[in-house]
Amino acid sequence: MPPKSIPPNERIIFALDVDSAEQAREQVKRLESHIRFFKVGLQLFLAGWFPVVQWIAGRGHKVMLDLKFYDIPQTVKLAVERLKDKDVTFATVHGNEPIVKAAVQAAVEVKILAVTVLTSFGRDDVEKFFGLGRNVEDIVLERARQAIDSGAAGIVASGMEVPRLRSELGDDYLIITPGVRPASTGAGREGDDQKRIITAGGAIGGGADYVVVGRPIRDAADPIPVIEAMQEEIAASL
Repeated sequence: MPPKSIPPNERIIFALDVDSAEQAREQVKRLESHIRFFKVGLQLFLAGWFPVVQWIAGRGHKVMLDLKFYDIPQTVKLAVERLKDKDVTFATVHGNEPIVKAAVQAAVEVKILAVTVLTSFGRDDVEKFFGLGRNVEDIVLERARQAIDSGAAGIVASGMEVPRLRSELGDDYLIITPGVRPASTGAGREGDDQKRIITAGGAIGGGADYVVVGRPIRDAADPIPVIEAMQEEIAASL
């Protein structure tokens, strides 16, 4: 999907990180005038399972099922097969090459996104997890290249790494960027577990196709102005 063909009301994927299907339905109804793409992660999926996914899709919206499958390839393959006919647009897997290949092989009517390095990882976390001397940007590039070569439709990566990914790997794949915060709030708020964060305009302007936003919209007294400000940032960056 060429980036310019993405409707403005789908550029922001709202993270439905809530405790129940009822809360999710309330959020969708509250935001659907401006947002038509929603993320269902582990928290909501364990509360509402596929019925909540199909309820969202039944209202004409798209769903990113963010379960980040990570298991032996055969198990991941069987799990992805269960997504057939469930109205899921994107599904995430961790960016291990055999896992991505297994997911792509099993995917029907769903685009596989490979998670490169979680945006909650800082430099110290990367060194602990991947080994001393490893650079997060190099790891993201390596895992992104493997995922694309394995047939993934796109990757999930911090906006801080997007310009290099576009420069070295081209445009023939999707980039979805989480850890997005409004320009007005700045970065590094107390209690924020995201470390490699960026604004919506910065992410899209750098080459991302979609941004995932949760708390800045969900916690706003009036979320619509927050969404509109982000959409204006995005429009100005294109």
